[in-house]
Amino acid sequence: MNDSATVAALPTAAIADAAVRLRLDVPCAPLAMRMLGAGHPVAGPALPVTHEGSVDAFLALLDDAAPGSVLVVDNGGRDDEACVGDLVALEAHRAGVVAIVIWGRHRDTAQLRKIGLPIVSCGAHPYGPRRAPATSVVRRSARLGDVPVTADDLVVLDEDGVLVVGPDRRDELLTLAASIRDTEAAQADRMREGTSLREQLRYAEYRERQRVEPSLTLREHLRDIGGAVET
Repeated sequence: MNDSATVAALPTAAIADAAVRLRLDVPCAPLAMRMLGAGHPVAGPALPVTHEGSVDAFLALLDDAAPGSVLVVDNGGRDDEACVGDLVALEAHRAGVVAIVIWGRHRDTAQLRKIGLPIVSCGAHPYGPRRAPATSVVRRSARLGDVPVTADDLVVLDEDGVLVVGPDRRDELLTLAASIRDTEAAQADRMREGTSLREQLRYAEYRERQRVEPSLTLREHLRDIGGAVET
């Protein structure tokens, strides 16, 4: 599944459920990070950078950015400064970046809301960097807490969190995630039309089967009938 619009419509929950089914390790960024801006899912190839105390790294990176990328900024989770403000966000937006994920803090919150670029960070801080840049070398890699991020990764984010999807079996994972999303959406539609979730999942049948097979789990029953195993 390579269509960017289709991938961007996948919620992180569906991808996480697909990862569980396929027994794939798809790491999640620290849960202390929160989204500012649009809450709908956003996805794109990672554009990682380690912040060294200066805006130079962002400008160099954005000079080479492919449209549709997600800028991932590693500021070490620092609480004593913000590393991204409105000018960097606006420049990223103009370069075609679709979201910014910051292992650290942002500032210029009101202006960022007006720009409308989805941003995930550890929160706001009024101060920018007050330290001397550690180096002029642009480090094109990042970590979100313990999660390494490289240019080979796909980053997916929404109000539930941030997932870093590596290249291994990615198309298989995203195809399954789309199927899960569609199955659950159809279930929700039928519930609104009056068919309960228990009816859809043939829960009475499951209870009857369980009397004969006490070890039978709901997950196994749902697999047998083609239902959503995530419920």
